[in-house]
Amino acid sequence: MSSRRDVTAAEPVDVLAVLDSGLAVTTWTASAERLWGYPAAEVLHRPVARLLAPGASAPADALAAGRPWAGRVRVSRRDGDEEEVGLRASALHDGDGTAGWLLCAYDPLARPALDPAALRALVEHAPFSLATWDEDLRCTWFNDSVHDRAIFRSGPELGRHVTDLFDARHPAFLESAMRQVLESGAPLIRHELWPATAAESEGHYSWVTFLRLEGRDGRPLGVCSVAMHGSGGQERGRLRLLSEAERAVGTSLDPMVTAQELAETAVPNLADYATIDLTEAVRLGREPLERLKATNTGIPGFYRAGMASIHSDFRESLWALGTAVFVPPESPFTAVLKSRRSHFEPILDTSPGGWLDNDPDRARVIRRTGMHSLMIVPLHARGAMLGIAVFVRSENPDPFTPSDLVLAEDLVARASLSLDNALSYTRERTTALTLQRALLPHRLSGADAVEVASRYLPSDAHRGVGGDWFDVFPCAGGRVALVVGDVVGHGINAAATMGQLRTMVRTLAKLKMPPDELLRHVDELVVEMTWEDSQDGDALSAAVGATCLYVLYDSRARRCTMASAGHPPPAVIAPDGSVDFVDVPPGAPIGVGLASFTSVTVELAEGSVLALYTDGLIETRDADIDQGLERLRTALAVPAASLDDLCASVVDTMVSGGPADDDTTLLLARTLAPGPGLAPGPASDRGHDPAAGTPPG
Repeated sequence: MSSRRDVTAAEPVDVLAVLDSGLAVTTWTASAERLWGYPAAEVLHRPVARLLAPGASAPADALAAGRPWAGRVRVSRRDGDEEEVGLRASALHDGDGTAGWLLCAYDPLARPALDPAALRALVEHAPFSLATWDEDLRCTWFNDSVHDRAIFRSGPELGRHVTDLFDARHPAFLESAMRQVLESGAPLIRHELWPATAAESEGHYSWVTFLRLEGRDGRPLGVCSVAMHGSGGQERGRLRLLSEAERAVGTSLDPMVTAQELAETAVPNLADYATIDLTEAVRLGREPLERLKATNTGIPGFYRAGMASIHSDFRESLWALGTAVFVPPESPFTAVLKSRRSHFEPILDTSPGGWLDNDPDRARVIRRTGMHSLMIVPLHARGAMLGIAVFVRSENPDPFTPSDLVLAEDLVARASLSLDNALSYTRERTTALTLQRALLPHRLSGADAVEVASRYLPSDAHRGVGGDWFDVFPCAGGRVALVVGDVVGHGINAAATMGQLRTMVRTLAKLKMPPDELLRHVDELVVEMTWEDSQDGDALSAAVGATCLYVLYDSRARRCTMASAGHPPPAVIAPDGSVDFVDVPPGAPIGVGLASFTSVTVELAEGSVLALYTDGLIETRDADIDQGLERLRTALAVPAASLDDLCASVVDTMVSGGPADDDTTLLLARTLAPGPGLAPGPASDRGHDPAAGTPPG
């Protein structure tokens, strides 16, 4: 096998440069040097805008906005002249989006043919290290610059594995990154490569870019690495890590996601292994820590919310994500929790007589994995302790330094506010959901008039739990009331208002008034309640708005009378399977004070199904309400073995494709044959708790 691979100029090469996401030049080719006249040393890591003539900002403006660009533009050459050329900038993508831009000539540059020998010499003696690796990540070719001992361990040899050649602190992580490039095809641009030991680095590092090599048929052949020296030393790397944390941590209001983002930001740039352990389990749905039993060697101190490691098997961890973490009562973990001060142990003491004597399981893992340096940093925000962040080194031989501790504390401080916001949101959402489930009916009673089935799905939107409610209850004279409503807003206030409205409707229903009159009384009560509450503050903050559909079914007369307060119309499934929507005047929402409600009466044949629902079932971001109603008509027309199966099928069809933006409620009622003592059909869910979602089994 040859140590050099011939490079020919069979086709004109019009690739000019590679730009990072900040529009700084990271790769500069001979074609670009001929066009602009600048050598690579004068262009690399500088803005591409300086290469454009004054007033020719269109390409840079488009790329800054995330849009590819192609066209003719004037450029500024090194000799002071300007020249109009055709340029094309194409996006380079990674897993998170646009990672950079590939700048090419839009039309072939007019230049004399380059002799193959000259092109080969250019590649061989380029001022950056070039190497190619096969699908097993073994070296197949390299240029002269790979002899740079600041990047490679020793003189390169063909056939050697990448982890044997690159001088990297985290060779396993480097190998994993290259395999991801090989599998996905997405390049890894400007990854920081630090030497294996701090003594050798002396504050210097390298940039490395990995690109997938493909054959003419698109099949991956291997990986090309481009490595060059960085600048700015350790401090630049620290600032880069903090900048990355600002971007990557806090993208979600889920505490588990935020904790995982923090752990992944720290590995491998700061630590080989990091965990984020919280003192409460709001998002996890677990028992409070104080209710868990202690073991012989530890107490339940935390719940694991985030974890990252340079090893894919997480061999350092005793506890899985979402589980309780047990620690000795007297240990650095509990000390940090009590003192709110970091624990810094650059040389982890595993000798007899230390705190690990009381934690044999953790001591065994530490010795097996080679953990030798430890930092534990408190997570606290707005005066509250949230938990701890643990950073460990094992394969990186350098112990943590005081500057590493400062960096870890800065990372944690920035992430703690995001984590506290996520925990606060989750606490409120959990409280609102608990309140709402407590206020919703736990047993729907259609008496002998109707068989009922229901589904309620809380939204997953960041606004929190909404104010959907539904109810079914018997009334005097063999009638049954069915109600569905939706309070405007989200959170605890919406859930509490929903409970008030449900109580009003149930109370007024005992007075035997028709649906339109009942809604008028509810509207008046809400307006009075709003006015009284506004006396202590702004009337807008006390305003209440809700939609409601109230249906009164008379099983003896087979008549259904209903009125709507701004609510979507009910649907009726006839015994033959056809589906129609009842034309009910929508009226004004409750709380507006217009009291414009009209009752409508329809006759229902035995075996008809009445469908009441909230707008969360039919409204989406991508379609209007009419399209949603047609989708609902189609879903309701699908035959099902039971009413409960139909209810589940409709909800699955209507809300499939991701988290819902609003609460979703569906209530189905099938009319039964009249007569005293009639037993409900086998599909009845009279014993089902509708607030609990899908029933067991």
